[in-house]
Amino acid sequence: MAFIKKNYQGILLSFLLALVANFLGDKFTIIGGPVFGILLGMVIALFPRSGGFEPGIQFTSKKILQFAIVLLGFGMNLFQIFAVGKQSLLIIIATISIALIVAYFVSQWMKIPGNVSILVGVGSAICGGSAIAATAPVIDAKDEDIAKSISVIFLFNVLAAFLFPIFGDFLGLDDIGFGMWAGTAINDTSSVVAAGQTWAASRASDVALNYATIVKLTRTLAIIPITLILAFYRSRKSSQVSVKLSQTFPWFILFFLLAAIVSTVFQLNTEITASLTALSKFFITMAMTAIGLNTNIVRLIKSGGKPILLGFCCWVSIMLVSLLMQQVLGIW
Repeated sequence: MAFIKKNYQGILLSFLLALVANFLGDKFTIIGGPVFGILLGMVIALFPRSGGFEPGIQFTSKKILQFAIVLLGFGMNLFQIFAVGKQSLLIIIATISIALIVAYFVSQWMKIPGNVSILVGVGSAICGGSAIAATAPVIDAKDEDIAKSISVIFLFNVLAAFLFPIFGDFLGLDDIGFGMWAGTAINDTSSVVAAGQTWAASRASDVALNYATIVKLTRTLAIIPITLILAFYRSRKSSQVSVKLSQTFPWFILFFLLAAIVSTVFQLNTEITASLTALSKFFITMAMTAIGLNTNIVRLIKSGGKPILLGFCCWVSIMLVSLLMQQVLGIW
């Protein structure tokens, strides 16, 4: 009862706004519920509110977010991912590596705060908003940093969904080549699907769409090693104040992996996995809404230029390295 009394106002506000965001996300899939959630939250944050909302908003942005990531694991079949993913593994490793390297050096050059550069780099390299959501608790990122990073990733998601089919035509990619390129170089799953659907519609074939989706899911698994490495690094960096790895270890990522294993081994009913995945996406939208509620939109706009340039550098480097690796491996 004490927990409910302390948190219900913030949780309820986040839930109600997430319902609206989810509805808008279904209508405008290229934008998606999480982005609408952040935007709605930031608008509501402009108005004064009682301090009683704060504990629930904090709980939603942290704990419900972690629970959402765990639920995502139930939508993965590891056997299917590994079957297609092994062909794309070298490309995935190369694109993730270049994104993180570029994020590090560009952020050093432009003096961008460390957490923002990590979130933009990981979001660009792995799977957009989901990777940012999984990484943020590990590095103890501020809500404003998360909102800023999500906004950057969203911008390039929209551009990719529209531009990739055009670029693919210009480059003369076949279905597999385009699927590989979209799956390894577009940030978010929704934009991968959008670009794949556009390509598939023009070719009367779903080969590129299916290939891009599975390659993208393979990339998503990189959340596990990346977050573990960041947790270990944080524990080492904080050793002077006796912070142990057990205190910073992202246990929810372990549960994410266990969920994926359960889904694979027991071959859960597709309706069950679809329901769990849908619930996970709603919880992510709810958490992003809470993050928006804790974000100062004026300060975000004023400081948004450098992170956008950082995101652009990561995005372009991933696109080029993905194409280069396809050339080296004889796919394109």
